[in-house]
Amino acid sequence: MKCAARSPARSRCGGHWVTRSVIASPLKLTVMVRGRCRLSADGLDAPIEMEAGDVAVLTGRSWLRAEGGTGDGPPEEFAPEPGHYALRVGGADFAVDDVILGGHVELNQAGAALLTQTLPPVTLIRSCDAAAPALRACVDRLVEEVTAERMGAAFAVRQHAQLLILEVLRAYLGQAELTPGWLRALTDDRLRPALTLMHREPGRHWGLEELARAAAMSRTSFAVRFRSVAGVPPLTYLNSWRMLLAQRALRDDDVRIGALAVQLGYTSESAFSTAFKREVGEAPLRYRHRLRQAS
Repeated sequence: MKCAARSPARSRCGGHWVTRSVIASPLKLTVMVRGRCRLSADGLDAPIEMEAGDVAVLTGRSWLRAEGGTGDGPPEEFAPEPGHYALRVGGADFAVDDVILGGHVELNQAGAALLTQTLPPVTLIRSCDAAAPALRACVDRLVEEVTAERMGAAFAVRQHAQLLILEVLRAYLGQAELTPGWLRALTDDRLRPALTLMHREPGRHWGLEELARAAAMSRTSFAVRFRSVAGVPPLTYLNSWRMLLAQRALRDDDVRIGALAVQLGYTSESAFSTAFKREVGEAPLRYRHRLRQAS
């Protein structure tokens, strides 16, 4: 899975304020560095109260609204300018006013599909959670890079933002009861040996008996456990994994369709094309052409 975290915008405001934005990426990151706010988004039953140190990741949402501060009259509305780190509103004092870091995490099609199927509409890690120290360290580095605006800040911010997303995912895995799916399967110690084999050699003709042996389980026990944890049978999971690899190769590489079919364990180019069209909805060459035209 390939991701690219955009440089977050730093927003700060004194008094009663509100900000709105359209979300164009699968994952939207919001960090409450200082102060408090009420975060709303489509699909949420009620606004989320965020305090300093809280981190929220919105998954598959189309818009968000954050409101905070105090004061009479209508709130002052602001929005970070595209391509800029900072927006300073009304002479706000960075040391005492509300400060929010926000950014997008851009995923390739495969990564977006996997995460949006697994993560809830909002993943919220509180400043009091066990994972908070690791998150706080990432946030502090982000704030340092964004505020200092030193040479190479854009590169550094992207790296720290990606690490922050990783820490959020780790925190989520540590506190959530995962629904059946690929993420839950990856955290299952009993299934990990079999998954490692499928991921390492996707083109091999794996049999259920061989995978069960790797997991030190009987064939029946392995099949039942795999389906309950991953949500699909083992060989269905393997086929989906092959299709994700195929999509990545067609998008990023110049590999021939026949060679790709062999790499992924298909007996012929036509068998691969049929499986790909069934899974993705269009033929491999058309998929490649469409993505490259869009690029």
